[in-house]
Amino acid sequence: MTRTAFVFPGQGSECAGLGRELLALRPDLADTYYRTADDLLGIPLARICRDGSPRDFEDPAVAQPAVFLTSLAVLEVLRGEGLEPDAVAGHSLGEYAALVAAGVLEWTEALWLVRLRAELVATAGDRIGSATVAVIGPPRSDLVRLCAEARAATGQVVEVAGDNEPRQTVVSGQAAAVERVAREAGAAGARVERLRTGGPFHSSLLGEAAAEFTETLIATEFRDPAVPLVSGVTGGWVTTAAEAAVTLRGQLTSPVRWTEAVATLAGSGVDRYVEVGPGRVLSGLVRRILPGARVHPTCTADRLLGAVDALTAATV
Repeated sequence: MTRTAFVFPGQGSECAGLGRELLALRPDLADTYYRTADDLLGIPLARICRDGSPRDFEDPAVAQPAVFLTSLAVLEVLRGEGLEPDAVAGHSLGEYAALVAAGVLEWTEALWLVRLRAELVATAGDRIGSATVAVIGPPRSDLVRLCAEARAATGQVVEVAGDNEPRQTVVSGQAAAVERVAREAGAAGARVERLRTGGPFHSSLLGEAAAEFTETLIATEFRDPAVPLVSGVTGGWVTTAAEAAVTLRGQLTSPVRWTEAVATLAGSGVDRYVEVGPGRVLSGLVRRILPGARVHPTCTADRLLGAVDALTAATV
């Protein structure tokens, strides 16, 4: 029996026109989500997501709400077709959309958290002088060693910030130390991609930002998941409102454990994955973690409609 997970992408999946085809397909979503967000945040997200240029997404406080909202709009389309997941999970920022999909957070509350999170991290990144890279090739253990060597050589903080798949590790920290890791990994044959995240996400450098963020989380209402939910912070199941709050509190300073999260989903019998939102980053990661999995991106109107057809056929 087919079991389906909806997985939600994070920052890095944004692009110019990320909501254009979706809004052409379902114009009502502009009022349901985008214009409501415009009013709440004071950002013209409806315009930016439809007609924005790449420069509009350089600010994480714009890019992250845009990805979050577009994921929710795609989710609305899927649910409008009567399609529901057997489980949900989100990668970094995508965890907020997953929490909404699971009924843990109301979407406007999650939107405020997404915006605050982006602003706090960007402020910390400017103050610290940070950098983030994805290293493709060597195993995670090699990057742990290179980070330790870079810390010893530079006196700066650099850490593994994400385990995206067995051969892709994200490293985040202070710029000089990150550059040393990138240089050493590249010299050993790895491919290194510099990421524009706006700050040292998922590292201990965000301790102060996490403390300020926690003050807002304490005032936020969390509910028990109505849909089985896997956390990218722990790689395991979240079963209560209290657990959901704890995982979000630790998310800023904890590495993303995406390989473990996907393994947990697969261990529960999930064999179909729908990437709900812009881009195809998670589709590629899931295919590399689980080569036999059925994966459906939804980043264009054609792909979204194809996913609806495939899911509908699977439930017949």
